[in-house]
Amino acid sequence: MKRWLTTLYAPVFLGGFLALGIAVVGGAGRSPGWLVLIFLCALLVSFLAERALPYEPQWNRNQGDGWRDVAHALVNEACNGLALLILPGLVALLSFEGLWPGSWPLWGQLLLAIGIADAGVSLTHYVSHHVPWMWRLHAVHHSVQRLYGFNGLMKHPLHQMLEAAVGFLPLIVLGIPQDVALLLAFAISLQLLLQHSNVDMTPGVLSQVFAWAPVHRLHHMKYGAAGNVNFGLFFNLWDRLLGTALHAGAYSIRQGELGIGNRADFPQGYVEQLLEPFKPEQFSNEPQVPEALRR
Repeated sequence: MKRWLTTLYAPVFLGGFLALGIAVVGGAGRSPGWLVLIFLCALLVSFLAERALPYEPQWNRNQGDGWRDVAHALVNEACNGLALLILPGLVALLSFEGLWPGSWPLWGQLLLAIGIADAGVSLTHYVSHHVPWMWRLHAVHHSVQRLYGFNGLMKHPLHQMLEAAVGFLPLIVLGIPQDVALLLAFAISLQLLLQHSNVDMTPGVLSQVFAWAPVHRLHHMKYGAAGNVNFGLFFNLWDRLLGTALHAGAYSIRQGELGIGNRADFPQGYVEQLLEPFKPEQFSNEPQVPEALRR
């Protein structure tokens, strides 16, 4: 039974909640506000699954980061909500009429939006590891000492706005409808839960396609350039094209192997993390890369 649960968890979680979201947004007379309730249900399922099927039991323990992560999530989700409110105005101002395939079924439009956003966000993520000023903003996300569902929402708001601008600008130019944009934001939130989940998921061949936790954990290891792998938001396609894909079975990340190896002093408080990108950096020695990763 456990084997089936670990195998099916990720595809059933993403597919099931996306299907609910599409049914709500596509249903006549249904308020898109129901997406918030569905996401809260997804968050609850994520937390329960992490406790029932943990990958690393120690990551389920609060390490003094709980309220900080809640603050990051609330601020960043509020920014997302504000962006969605002004989206119709941006589409009216910047889009070219007739480019968006509005005759497609809602699920088809969502898949197109996911594909376009995945390209923009994944490539911005890649560049953020190679351009110093972008890394200083992105480093907040990499400072985590454990991985669990909430980590996906832990970002410096300036870096989140940068990723969103690159990911959504092509969609705005194409004239993405409001309902599809709502579903895309919902889909990204679900995917971030799966990417940073502490569930011991073993999706098999799907790990070659989707950037879920077994793949993304390798991106968060503290061993410097060794972590410059698996940048994808939804899919592993761009990593394969960039040569940065690392298979999920290549190494097993555990407690004590996360974070920024040469920044042992990285602040852990919310306000301090917002200010950190604008302060002088003080580097320490890089931890030694494990032998298994050097092979």
